[in-house]
Amino acid sequence: MDISFLLVKLSDLVLQEAALFREVEGQVRVLRNELEWMRLVLEDADGRRIQDKMLKLLVNQIREAAYDAEDVIDDFMFKVERQRQQRLDHLNVLRFLPTCVTVADKLSFVHELDARVKEINVTIEKILANKSRYNIQSPTLSDATASSMEVVVRREKWPPIDREVDLVGRKDDTEAVTRMLVAGEKCRQVVAIVGMGGLGKTAISEKVFYVVRHQFDCAAMVSVSHEYRIQELFISIANAIMVDLSTEKRNEMTNMVENQLAREVWNYLKDKRYLIVLDDVWSTKVWDGLNSYFPKSNRSCRVLITTRDQEIASHAYSTTHRLQRLDNKDSWELFVKRTFQIQSSSTESVVCPKELEDLGRSITAKCQGLPLPIVVVGDLLSRKPKTEAWWSKILHNMEWLLSQGSDSCYGILALSYINGLPHSLKYCFLYFGTFPKDWEIEAKKLIQLWISEGLVQPRGKETMEDVAEDYLELLIQRSMIQVGKRRSNGKVKSCRIHDVLHDLAISIARDSKFFEVSRNSNFISPVRRLIVHDHRNYTAQHLQSLRLGSMICSLDFHAESLKSFVGAKLLTVLDLTITGHHRIKQLPEEVGQLIHLKYFSLRGATLVRFPRSIGRLLNLRILDLETSIILSIPCSIWKLHQLRYLHSGYSWISNHSIMERCLSGHLGVHQLTNLRTLHLRPDSWLEISCTFEKLTQLQVLNLYEGVIKSSYKLCSPSLVKLKLEYCKLEQDPMLTLDNLPKLSVLKLIMCEYLGRKMTCSSERFPLLQSLRLVALPELQELQVEDGAMPVLKTLQIAKCPKMKKLLHALLQLKNLQLLELEEMASDLIEEIRTTDGEEFDKIRLITKVEGNFLIRLQD
Repeated sequence: MDISFLLVKLSDLVLQEAALFREVEGQVRVLRNELEWMRLVLEDADGRRIQDKMLKLLVNQIREAAYDAEDVIDDFMFKVERQRQQRLDHLNVLRFLPTCVTVADKLSFVHELDARVKEINVTIEKILANKSRYNIQSPTLSDATASSMEVVVRREKWPPIDREVDLVGRKDDTEAVTRMLVAGEKCRQVVAIVGMGGLGKTAISEKVFYVVRHQFDCAAMVSVSHEYRIQELFISIANAIMVDLSTEKRNEMTNMVENQLAREVWNYLKDKRYLIVLDDVWSTKVWDGLNSYFPKSNRSCRVLITTRDQEIASHAYSTTHRLQRLDNKDSWELFVKRTFQIQSSSTESVVCPKELEDLGRSITAKCQGLPLPIVVVGDLLSRKPKTEAWWSKILHNMEWLLSQGSDSCYGILALSYINGLPHSLKYCFLYFGTFPKDWEIEAKKLIQLWISEGLVQPRGKETMEDVAEDYLELLIQRSMIQVGKRRSNGKVKSCRIHDVLHDLAISIARDSKFFEVSRNSNFISPVRRLIVHDHRNYTAQHLQSLRLGSMICSLDFHAESLKSFVGAKLLTVLDLTITGHHRIKQLPEEVGQLIHLKYFSLRGATLVRFPRSIGRLLNLRILDLETSIILSIPCSIWKLHQLRYLHSGYSWISNHSIMERCLSGHLGVHQLTNLRTLHLRPDSWLEISCTFEKLTQLQVLNLYEGVIKSSYKLCSPSLVKLKLEYCKLEQDPMLTLDNLPKLSVLKLIMCEYLGRKMTCSSERFPLLQSLRLVALPELQELQVEDGAMPVLKTLQIAKCPKMKKLLHALLQLKNLQLLELEEMASDLIEEIRTTDGEEFDKIRLITKVEGNFLIRLQD
């Protein structure tokens, strides 16, 4: 749990309800102070691998007390808001009647709050008293180091099998790294092996070290790990390179301070050709602490580092070799050799029995090319009977088997990954376990969920979205997350997580009660986040008893099931994806009671209408109805002033009635002044001249399935991306849209435009980098005047069969880097292919033509 988020919530509540909190000021102050201490204890515990059972119990009790405190605050806010809404419903027939909830109205809530906060403070006092009574010590650095060393030692206690077996499929990698070390310039060079944990970086570095070390005057290989001490690293290096050192001198060096040791190492290396291998480097600080004491001589010295983090390799200005996962063939070979304990020197050819091969290949497939789980499972099977029954049991219990013991696959990965993560990133990594296995995860959705859950911490003047994007890039650099696709601007569009790390995230999340993946409905409270990927029957009472804060569901459910979800009154995140054949006609009005909701996603639904009570979700930041079909969304949606992201799906937002205008005044999208992203059908709201003047944070706008009239005012000063899809364009959109000074990406897709020409006026679109025109059947010419689109890098034109005039426009685009043409007139393609001139030679170099085939016009 991130208590920082709870502290912010408590501070906000005190400010909002200042008059009330004078009644309970003392208890709230005590709670806030206790929460600060609890935050530090939990952050320290989250950063270490706790083996002590009493300490683990203490941490769990602290975490549960923090959850209780959050529930108390949320309960209070829920009751106050519910009473305010009830008063509003009864008294707001005439606008001048009071709608606020008075102090007197809230007095009973205040007394209840005071009593419950006192209870929590007493509970915390008892927890801390038990810590002293039973002499429970917090983990120290030496404990963590010992734990770290324990894992390293135990790793070497695996079955005594030739190390060469672990290098199956790594011949090319080994040879490539070897060449980097023995070839190249005579100066000192740094080489880095980069890849996710469990890929075999250590095994390759050891192999290469023993192959090439005789070509150097001296060599050392040291394991750095997460819990390192520079002094101990220098001692290890010195003992390895100074082989002729006397025992007396070695003892003397053990007592030296860090600077003296470093100077001894530097003096010894300065006249020698040396090789230093630093295995498992976790921080740039390690390199900064050692780098200056590795002399930069002209003797072809080499430093080899292994790391999961690309940033560390770049920081060391290294030549990088990135490891990939094993293919199916090599994975199978490694599995067979480990399972049947074949030595590398053996000429014996062992074949897996036919009756076991299908099971064996299924087991191997679950490891997805990662050597570490293949080795762990293979070693286990080597000690078990070679029968179908045993192998079938192993296949169906792999997740459990990989998690058993401190030297298990998960144990080693947990030490490698989680202990090395900053606290702010740990829960962001664990959150990947909320998605189904093998899922290509939308980066946009992931970031929205992180922010809504309070996992992203503010950083200066940066937006939360920018900070979250940095978090994701850091996880990618550390080889924990893989990039699926990137956008044209280089940002991550989608990502995925390896199955083994997915299981690890779920295992750790369960242990810390961060979330629970549903396999049945028998949970022990508290469950803060419930993940459901198959159909279960949950009652409203049951969900309320769980004290849920988030619910993420992808399932085929009935309308009755939906009613049970809104029984969890403290939800902050509700993410529903409807699959299968069931269709629901409407959402229950009780949705409006979920006043804590910050994120609401409903995809795949077909609804007649959306409940009017949606306008009560005043804390809502994200409303995602993508792929849902809703005949009518009430205009009360415009009351959600905190919205940052709105996707209305295939839906229309209704106009407000005369009565609603009398009660609420004019409602419209211009009131959503916090919007950053808007997906909406174009309508009369675009005719309001002040709309975009007020939407000063809007960066992404997608208009679809409507008419873009010439009277519409598209003049946003902040808009970066604009997409018009399935729209009817009454005039040249380039003339309508050229008053967007920050526009970087423009897409016109499947639009009905009867004009024959589009004209980009001189000096317009100053920051446009990407232009995409798709399926504009009547378009014949794209005209680009002098100085228009000066920084355009990508131009994509597809399915515009009548376009004939493009060449002059291409000559105006001096910074164009990619031209993609798909299903275009053959005459136009031929003209680009055959027109003489140096400028057209350059254009041909950057052009791709795609139809039934893909070619470059010139290689």
